[in-house]
Amino acid sequence: MTLVWRPGFQFDADASTYIEAVEAADTQALETGVRYAINDFVLGCKNDGIWDAIKASCILAGARTLNGALVPLVGAAPTNVNFVSGDYNRKTGLVGNGSTKYLDSNRNNNADPQNSKHLSTYVTTAATATQFGGNIGFYAPSGGSSYIGRSDTSLQLFCNSISSVFGDSTGVGFQGISRASSAAYSYRMPGSQFGTQSISSQTPADGGIRVFRAGTSLFANTRLAFYSIGESLDLALLDTRVSDLITAIGAAIP
Repeated sequence: MTLVWRPGFQFDADASTYIEAVEAADTQALETGVRYAINDFVLGCKNDGIWDAIKASCILAGARTLNGALVPLVGAAPTNVNFVSGDYNRKTGLVGNGSTKYLDSNRNNNADPQNSKHLSTYVTTAATATQFGGNIGFYAPSGGSSYIGRSDTSLQLFCNSISSVFGDSTGVGFQGISRASSAAYSYRMPGSQFGTQSISSQTPADGGIRVFRAGTSLFANTRLAFYSIGESLDLALLDTRVSDLITAIGAAIP
């Protein structure tokens, strides 16, 4: 099936392939507005020059079912550990429980170069005040960690490093880290918190990147509507595309 949104104009091929896979998993069609939102996101990322840097990603919103939400936009499908359909909301995404539920992205922390790495999520409900856990990544006490997580009331942002930058963990919206050099990495968090942290890179630790968990016990109880993993990219551009995507999906669903 080839999706057409106006005479003479076809959907992007990658967006069309993804939409068809989601609809097959859902066993029903998506709303036209949800289709448009997905297509605009893919085309926008390509126009921005950041699409090829995304190596693994899921849009954890928009689909009619949890199965549909776990269809990968890019890369391998995640392995679902303990999530059930009641944990999923089409407008706001998937919620963790802080103890037993997570997604295995099936992408290793060392799959991307030491000095070309990004992780991102889109938070729609922040973690509770007492929850210590990871939204995405892999944490290794010996170093080479990459993850976005929470320590007490602050966010911890590691990017192939043994130390991190801290920020406010109470906001909702886009979170991202990206390393494009050995000397520093950039970060972007909700509430217009962004900048560059001068922390040297380390050899990436060998371990699977997880979503809603970043170590042996670092589970999160956030609600997430998107994640991506891959090589370095412009976080401001990805923030705009992801934020527009989630807003458009919410507007398109009755």
